[in-house]
Amino acid sequence: MHILFLTDNFPPEVNAPASRTYDHASAWVAEGKKVTVITCAPNFPDGIIFEGYKNKFIHKENINGINVWRVKTYITSNEGVIKRAIDFISFMVSSFFFGLFTRRVDVVIGTSPQFFTVLSAWLLAKLKRVPFVFELRDIWPASIYAVGVMKKNIFISFFERLEIFLYHQADLIISVTNSFKAELVKRGICNKKIKIVLNGSDLEKFTPISVKDTLLSNKYGLDGKFVVGYIGTHGLAHALENVVRAAELLQHNKKIIFLFVGGGAERERVINLINAKGLKNTILIPSQPKEAMPKFLSLCNTSLVHLRDSSLFRTVIPSKIFESMAVGLPIICSMPYGEAADIIKKYNIGLCVPPENPRRLVKAIIKMQENTSLQEYYSAKSLVGSKDFDRKKLAIKMLKHIEEIVN
Repeated sequence: MHILFLTDNFPPEVNAPASRTYDHASAWVAEGKKVTVITCAPNFPDGIIFEGYKNKFIHKENINGINVWRVKTYITSNEGVIKRAIDFISFMVSSFFFGLFTRRVDVVIGTSPQFFTVLSAWLLAKLKRVPFVFELRDIWPASIYAVGVMKKNIFISFFERLEIFLYHQADLIISVTNSFKAELVKRGICNKKIKIVLNGSDLEKFTPISVKDTLLSNKYGLDGKFVVGYIGTHGLAHALENVVRAAELLQHNKKIIFLFVGGGAERERVINLINAKGLKNTILIPSQPKEAMPKFLSLCNTSLVHLRDSSLFRTVIPSKIFESMAVGLPIICSMPYGEAADIIKKYNIGLCVPPENPRRLVKAIIKMQENTSLQEYYSAKSLVGSKDFDRKKLAIKMLKHIEEIVN
């Protein structure tokens, strides 16, 4: 079977879509499948092309057995509605054009959140007369106005109609949460063609940690500190100004340090807020390669999951939950109560607090910091629970769903 997969994020980018696609494609190759990924030159989130790459019309490489075609697109940082739209549209056009030259394809997969990529995948599947799979990573365009980027208007209405059209056209929809499936069924999408494959983590890369990485701990002066780690995208959805406010409330506690690792549209704002407040209990590190993530996670005593107070975010499960579980980190989850909080409570792996509430967040941090036995309990539970979210097993689960519509 030859799987054609369209995604505008792929390693060496380190965000959740890139990691999921790479891990799944690697597992499919190991199962004897041919996988071709059409993507763009790596540039997320800053709009700067990674070293060793160029924005060429097409660049072909093989990564761990995966055929990777990188096509030319308009490159911009992860901010600004107009520029991002041009970026998305340019990838839609390029991925469709070069996708025409892929041979003997058995199925085409397009991944969201935005639907320009999925539209390209649908068109290619139609022309090649093969099944079309919609991997649903986000309810888009609802997520646009959920973070306040745009208000509902004629363009949003058009995208919502396109959204429903693509759901109906898909032979198979792979949803990353149970909540997304429930939402689609409510909108009249056929229940039988929606399958759930949750996110997870690579348990061979993310392994249990017992001590902090010595070199990094010494470099940042973290020995003996209780480190609250926010590791991931710094975006509009994450309301990180409230985490900065929590750091401000805790600035006189010399034992607690806030560690921010990552990039995104809001990183500069976070830096400016911290500088304006003169905070000394924060450490800011830019986005790091995926292989370095376990080392930075080892510096943390608790992992912070933080999202804006929007009802839409009740339906999402941030990927950092699964990576934190895999290394055995307790979690503090500050986001609207929903599927993510259900996982935290079901597996007894951390504390949940209301979103955008710095004072409640501070109380949770202090509770975790002062109770070593609680940390150890949550850590042990995280390691046990991580076995249910093994990315390789989940990749095989998705492959079986694909095989059902291809055979």
